[in-house]
Amino acid sequence: MFKGSLVALITPMRSDGSVDEDAYASFVDWQINEGTHGVVPVGTTGESPTLSHDEHKRVTEIAISVARGRVPVIAGTGSNSTAEAIDLTRHAKKAGADAALVVTPYYNKPTQEGLYLHFSAIADAVDLPIIIYNIPPRSVVDMSVETMARLAKHRNIVGVKDATANLARPLHTRRFCGAGFCQLSGEDHTALAFLAAGGDGCISVTANVAPRLCSDMHIAWQEGRVDEAIAIQDRMLSLHDALFTETSPGPVKYAASLLGKTADHCRLPLAPVMPSTREKVQAAMTEAGLLN
Repeated sequence: MFKGSLVALITPMRSDGSVDEDAYASFVDWQINEGTHGVVPVGTTGESPTLSHDEHKRVTEIAISVARGRVPVIAGTGSNSTAEAIDLTRHAKKAGADAALVVTPYYNKPTQEGLYLHFSAIADAVDLPIIIYNIPPRSVVDMSVETMARLAKHRNIVGVKDATANLARPLHTRRFCGAGFCQLSGEDHTALAFLAAGGDGCISVTANVAPRLCSDMHIAWQEGRVDEAIAIQDRMLSLHDALFTETSPGPVKYAASLLGKTADHCRLPLAPVMPSTREKVQAAMTEAGLLN
């Protein structure tokens, strides 16, 4: 259903902290023109925790409007409140999103049964393809393969964004959820290895600043040009390292500012990245051939 290089979009902001809608629209269009296979607005990389509900919905609408059906739009609609997640998912459906990305509830620390009931309630409430976003480092809970297999039986739950960096996980997910269950990596360093383990693509942070490279890597893999895909992976390794030197999206927003795509502002509690991080990001961008 979804494959290749999908981008976890940053949300450009002005120095006063407001969303820069013009820069965002231009950024989404640039991503598509550079070969990105799908866009994912208002995930964690889009600073969804600090966007108001109105801003969240507006950013989703802009992405859908700019995409114009050229690539799928998978809208971030997750929350640690089931009712809030349902509301955001209903909005994504109404706005014309192709799917919703729903993160496992953070802070609440639900049990596996709680996770099952949470995602079932959203899938029952909104007739829209749902991708489970499993990211234990941020949400503190890890959805088991067994729970995911239960949820995969629901016609509206179609896949997972797996940010565990556990390369045995896609093997077990494929076994228990079936080959038709869409598996997208949420971890740039292991994206190619994830494909080799049966994955379909990656929802990438790095693609914000290297969309063509990320797209080319996935196409090379799909076409069986494995050596070329590995060469592109190697070219981006230092960039992956640099973009996670500090909490994302701080470093990737700074990287995007070097390309002239946006200011590097994040909303508090994310601080401006340190000078040492700026140096590391700029050096990695240059090494990858993204800066002169």
